Amino acid sequence: MKLLWKLLRQHISIGQLAGFFLANLFGMIIVLLSIQFYTDIIPVFTEGDTFMKKDYIIATKKISAIGSFAGKSNTFSDEDLKSLKEQSFTKNVGAFTPSQFKVSAGFGMQEAGIHLSTEMFFESVPDQFVDVSLDKWHFDKESRNIPIILPRNYLNLYNFGFAQSRSLPKLSEGVMGLIQMDIVLRGENGEKEQFKGNIVGFSNRLNTILVPQTFMSWANNEFAPNAEAQPVRLIIEVSNPADASIAKYFQQKGYDTENDKLDAGKTTYFLRLITGIVLGVGLFISALSFYILMLSIFLLLQKNTTKLESLLLIGYSPLKVAIPYQILTLGLNLIVLFMSLGSVAWMRTYYTEVLTQLFPQMEVKFFWPAIIMGIILFAAVSLINVIAIKKKVASIWMHKS
Repeated sequence: MKLLWKLLRQHISIGQLAGFFLANLFGMIIVLLSIQFYTDIIPVFTEGDTFMKKDYIIATKKISAIGSFAGKSNTFSDEDLKSLKEQSFTKNVGAFTPSQFKVSAGFGMQEAGIHLSTEMFFESVPDQFVDVSLDKWHFDKESRNIPIILPRNYLNLYNFGFAQSRSLPKLSEGVMGLIQMDIVLRGENGEKEQFKGNIVGFSNRLNTILVPQTFMSWANNEFAPNAEAQPVRLIIEVSNPADASIAKYFQQKGYDTENDKLDAGKTTYFLRLITGIVLGVGLFISALSFYILMLSIFLLLQKNTTKLESLLLIGYSPLKVAIPYQILTLGLNLIVLFMSLGSVAWMRTYYTEVLTQLFPQMEVKFFWPAIIMGIILFAAVSLINVIAIKKKVASIWMHKS
């Protein structure tokens, strides 16, 4: 084998192999870093308040002065829902179900001298539209506990408005989750029941006081059996928020959106597009580096054709002759893999530090996605290299034969 190496390593172009090595290293780093960054960042946007998981638009009907005086309804009918579901941009539609009964709530912290009570309202949406963990999102009539999701701006208004002006202690989300609310429900016939309310999360997407759909269906039937809960707001999951037909359809129907969701959706779409472009560039560079390697190996084999033919004629098998070139490519690919993973791990420490500052709830896990994808790319490229070299040597042997 040593004699084979001494004979076959002649005519090896260091420049060509270096070009392959650098191009493959650069392309592999881009691919693995893109995949790892996407894997690291996606839990932040898919757990809790998110704009990366799915694109949602909350729609309402415009309220005009003439319509208000004329008593025009701003609720959505079954025909409105059916029309929306039939649009090409719509993936799913959910309705906000309003409470048809009176709700009052109070909570306090005696140690801090805080006691608040207010009249309020409840709304519900189907569970698939809820952007908070569903672990505690269920209603049990026997336990008399109602899970509640509040808009995050409610907590901000208290902390930076009410509490700030009255020198009261500020409350974190964790502390709010420990507070139990005293909920009183009153029906149209004077029926009254008391429950306990537990805050299980805060939402940026849903600007309402949210309760489970199962509770809302039971409570409306129990306290307002003769009332029909017609939705005045819809939550729509769209496939592409940059689709111009969405704005056109909403304008024709006289629908409004909350918090400029169409603009935010366009930003999300372009962010995804940029991520895809970066990943595509990395794959393209990797493909070019693979081409450079194969070209270098084939040129090396071509320069050594006479020597290879002589080795084959004196009894060396095509497999044994191909082994040095195969080991060369495997070694280069393996070095690229380890250096790529090391580079990704090093660069990851910088962006995860920034992300944990922006999203304290983010959990930094081991970079398994990059390792797994790197091994897959290494195995795929190496297998193709080995097969191509084997076929090239075999073709020389068959031609000589």
